[in-house]
Amino acid sequence: MEKVLEGRVALVTGASRGIGKAAALALSNAGAHVVLVARTVGGLEEADDEIQKAGGSATLVPLDVRDFVALDRLGASLYERWGRLDAFLGNAGALGAITPLSHLEPKVFQELIDVNVTANWRMIRSFDPLLRMSSAGRALFVTSGAARNHTPFWGGYAMAKAALESLALTYAAECEGTNVKVNLLSPGPLRTAMRARAMPGEDPQTLAPPEAVAPLIVDLLLPSNEKNGQTVSFKR
Repeated sequence: MEKVLEGRVALVTGASRGIGKAAALALSNAGAHVVLVARTVGGLEEADDEIQKAGGSATLVPLDVRDFVALDRLGASLYERWGRLDAFLGNAGALGAITPLSHLEPKVFQELIDVNVTANWRMIRSFDPLLRMSSAGRALFVTSGAARNHTPFWGGYAMAKAALESLALTYAAECEGTNVKVNLLSPGPLRTAMRARAMPGEDPQTLAPPEAVAPLIVDLLLPSNEKNGQTVSFKR
């Protein structure tokens, strides 16, 4: 792969598996130094092994995105080491429970808000100055068609993703006229662990693997990408 991101720094949340891991590997293959953020140390180490085998480099950050103070510290650490952030993929998400809204437990509701919305706001707050210090800062947030399809029993997840979309698109509007571009990615159904939990009766072999969407993610995080405030859907 052409090293179109040579010398650039990209941060990916939820990087230990699924879309996040696939994106991290693709960004590394494109030349970026990738900062991998996830809760699972073993998963991070496996991703790092694959990146190193392919000749890339990564920094591992074992972190629960609900540790909001740690997200503030992460922004400071990025500044101290690189003085900027060139690309940010907000991929970490929580599915919650597929259940009637009246049955959704308060702790599950709070987790949906914390992981899908508050964490991304805290990262915008922490990373915005760093993205503006880049020659071409790019931010991409992973959403879902559920945000716009009011499907019974999916209310918790749909509500959280709808809030994320509003957050990201408002941030994009605030970045108009700057070197920062902000977009949303709706990947659709892919062969991930989250999809398997949501649709346990589905044959995963009928779905594209998460690696299929990785080239689109790289494209949306390139300095040459001039899209801003758009929701891009992945099509197989």
